[in-house]
Amino acid sequence: MLHVDLDQFVAAVEVLRRPELAGRPVVVGGRGDPTERAVVSTASYEAREFGVGSGMPLRIAARKAPDAVFLPVDAPAYTAASEEVMAALRAQPGAVVQVLGWDEAFVGVRTEDPEAYARRLQEAVFEATRLHCSVGIGDTLVRAKVATGFGKPRGVARLTAANWLEVMGPRPTRELWGVGAKVSKRLAALGITTVAELAAADPAVLAAEFGPRMGPWYGELGRGEGASEVDDTPWVARGHSRETTYQQDLEDPGQVEAALRELAERVLDDVAAEGRPVVGLTLKVRYAPFETKVFTKRIHETGDRSVVLDRLLDLSARIEPGRGIRLLGVRAEMTMPEDAREGHTPTRGGW
Repeated sequence: MLHVDLDQFVAAVEVLRRPELAGRPVVVGGRGDPTERAVVSTASYEAREFGVGSGMPLRIAARKAPDAVFLPVDAPAYTAASEEVMAALRAQPGAVVQVLGWDEAFVGVRTEDPEAYARRLQEAVFEATRLHCSVGIGDTLVRAKVATGFGKPRGVARLTAANWLEVMGPRPTRELWGVGAKVSKRLAALGITTVAELAAADPAVLAAEFGPRMGPWYGELGRGEGASEVDDTPWVARGHSRETTYQQDLEDPGQVEAALRELAERVLDDVAAEGRPVVGLTLKVRYAPFETKVFTKRIHETGDRSVVLDRLLDLSARIEPGRGIRLLGVRAEMTMPEDAREGHTPTRGGW
């Protein structure tokens, strides 16, 4: 299994369109105006040297890298470039491609020399798009994904059962795919701070902390275990979401309701195109200056827009009155195709 990850993808696409930006710090986010409320989507390697990173408010990025070029997000351009990349991967001999997003995919292949095959993938992507990528090689998807980080930029790295603990064992759990800051903090409270400690952790202890499904799964992550086949089944969205950062805080309840109705209509347009009913709602609220709350609600399966909107407004009653709101987001979860066939209850997806 190989994991292909495009290097600084969004910034690289922008530099291809504007060659004069090569070698300069480039920051992509929002409408490209660092005086507005928006966050960094991608920063070029040159911008990262100044400490600019994804998710950082643009105004802070501008302070860190005052000479950076700020550009607006152009999703259609990135989608088009991504499709070219994936087509180049699928054209390789024996490749089974599982797309993970705009800028990354797993590739499954039978080969005696995975490093040579990885180099051919890099060459094929560059010839087709002029974009560079890094490739991780592994005997599980987790190991391949983590290996890519050791190959960046433009390199190839391998992690397997033979060297996993040697390479990853001393590293903090935060460096594992699927372990964020909150989970690593909870692990630390259990005395688990390194990958090796997580790999050797008592499954019962992990299950007690994270539940009978997630606990053992984190233990598998620590050992680099998990799925060992690439699945090229077309991806089907479980839900659709929209969010808006407001340049001035919303404070009046009428403003908030109007904003929610607008977001809901956009989300429901996306849902209608799928032709599947809604079974859950998520409301994301970011209060000023920067405190985020997320509220969720299961609802009876429905395709009625008015019913969904009513349930969303019910959920909005949990918004704290009197607090300025800088961002609102709405997500609608849908039934999945297999739910209708097998009678499964849909699981709740993330934002």
